Amino acid sequence: MPSVEDWLHNPLGIIQGIFDQHGDSDLPLKVGEYFQNRLGGKDALAWVPSLNDTPLHHLKPNSLVKFRCMVQDMFDPEFYLGVYEVTDTKFYFSLRSGRYKDIAECLPHQEINLESSQNVTLDRQTLYCVPVPGENPWVKQGFTNSSQARVLPSTSYQPVRNKRGLEEEEDQTPLPGNNAPTSEGQNCSREVSNTPEPESTEAKRTRTEDEAGALPSPIPDLNFPLPGETGPACLVKVYQSSDSLKLNDVIEFVGVLSIDPALATFNTAAGETATSAYEDGGDMMDIEEQAAHSPPPSLVPRLHAILTNKLVHTNPGLPVDLTTPTAVSGITTLTSEVPQIRQQLCSLLTEALLGDSLAAEYLLLHLISSVYGRRDVVALGKFSLNISGCPGETSYPQLLYRLLQELTTKSHFLPLTLANMNSLRIIPKKDYTANRLLSGVLQLSERTLLVLDETQLEPGQLQTTGVLNVQALGTAVQWQKVDYDFDFHKTEFPCNLRMLLLSEGRSLIQTDCQVPLQPPSPPQQLENTFQRVQASLTGDYLAKVRSYLTVTELMEYTLPEDIQKVIEEDFVQMRSADPKNMTAEDLHSLLVVARLLALSIGQTTLSQEVWGRAKQLETERKTRVKAQPQTQART
Repeated sequence: MPSVEDWLHNPLGIIQGIFDQHGDSDLPLKVGEYFQNRLGGKDALAWVPSLNDTPLHHLKPNSLVKFRCMVQDMFDPEFYLGVYEVTDTKFYFSLRSGRYKDIAECLPHQEINLESSQNVTLDRQTLYCVPVPGENPWVKQGFTNSSQARVLPSTSYQPVRNKRGLEEEEDQTPLPGNNAPTSEGQNCSREVSNTPEPESTEAKRTRTEDEAGALPSPIPDLNFPLPGETGPACLVKVYQSSDSLKLNDVIEFVGVLSIDPALATFNTAAGETATSAYEDGGDMMDIEEQAAHSPPPSLVPRLHAILTNKLVHTNPGLPVDLTTPTAVSGITTLTSEVPQIRQQLCSLLTEALLGDSLAAEYLLLHLISSVYGRRDVVALGKFSLNISGCPGETSYPQLLYRLLQELTTKSHFLPLTLANMNSLRIIPKKDYTANRLLSGVLQLSERTLLVLDETQLEPGQLQTTGVLNVQALGTAVQWQKVDYDFDFHKTEFPCNLRMLLLSEGRSLIQTDCQVPLQPPSPPQQLENTFQRVQASLTGDYLAKVRSYLTVTELMEYTLPEDIQKVIEEDFVQMRSADPKNMTAEDLHSLLVVARLLALSIGQTTLSQEVWGRAKQLETERKTRVKAQPQTQART
């Protein structure tokens, strides 16, 4: 087995050593345990280069890398040779593991025995992953700053091909041009060598490789959910059970980087139809599907996942695992400072909301809201917020959003203009030609803040697409679900998004809570106000606010039995006093406000004091709503 120092730069050597020692039985588990032990030390993961912030040409092929991403699509399983026999010129043979690689390897004096009875065909799950949508710049920069990896441009990668492709055992019929089907339709490769190849080896290169640089490759759509997103997309191959993984999960993968040029399989000889052998036994993929499933590795690298870590948060200022003793100690220290942090944050939000302290309280509750459960069609904990009365004909919504960007980890600003509603793809749609899921604006990960700016509504007519988009936004706001479009049917996907609607009058979309903005004095010099607010967010204070918002949104909450009795008695009393002002829906909203209020002050249970404060806030808000003229925003 290679030395332990090679685990970062030569993980395939380590994996082959484990295979030689233990065989293929439970190999992914044993490999995972090995690398988990290597990365379990303090800051060990920081030394692994990240695809998120390292240029691809700076990364060494077949080295260990990590990738923080969201699962955007899940492709059909692909078949590959998990174990294959290699025979050398002296007729000695050995077995190689085909896991964690796209190209089967052999040395120049060896060849793969495709007829061997010891070859084993396996399957693996392929995930199409994109950078976390809406991840704010300070988050990206924080992860970059915490990295200890040192990488330099790689110039020594010279792949060497065998003449024959690595064929599936089920189908030994070669395709035209001696290219046989493989996983992703690839050819097998010999081991990477830094020395020039002999002339005889050079002559053995397949036509696919010879012409790979001769024909232009179609540039694929990277399929990011949000317009303007940057960063690498990646095809992640998963070897352990992927049943726990689902669309829109935020995951950090650690695995083997694969960027062999032969992975772009849609290059063919001039005049030939662009086709490729599909993984499951010879069906031919259309060019659209081929481009989507086998894009150029220079644009969409492959990552063979060794470790899979679901992220409950993406705040770089906090440990990934908040249950470790060190993390618990840090959270305890932060909790002791919660009253002071909350007071300062409320003051900051009050200034941003033009002096309205009530609106600031509700905005704070909104920023830590989250769906914690579902009962029938009701998403428990959802708290969509409409701040109405925003100044018209100003840049106020954009200024407020820029502030919220500095506080939250994931956010997106969506102006509800006619052009956007009529042109944007809001809900994901299945593309059966390319056999992939076309992403939409609402394909976002949990706890993403989505700010809808209704102040930009303008006279005009919504087209069919626009009407459907507005309906989709309304469904997401009211029910926390998105109906993905599969042409012949709709498939419901639950979501957990913080929907903040900024409007002049009452929002066109029904929300859980409306707070009319009532500044003590007419707003003036908005730019100066927000410059002053932004200037106050510096250093340790800003880091504490960000950590406070992340920790409070993840706290577990319980409702004590004695407080439940108090709530029941109060509900009966309020119903008797004014039945129209205290319905079952009003009680549910009051309980949500009370829960968020308790969490915002660092309490995981509801006290009578907090319950009384929640009733006071709701009474004041309802009084303000009733006093407002029931006018719609501009249409």
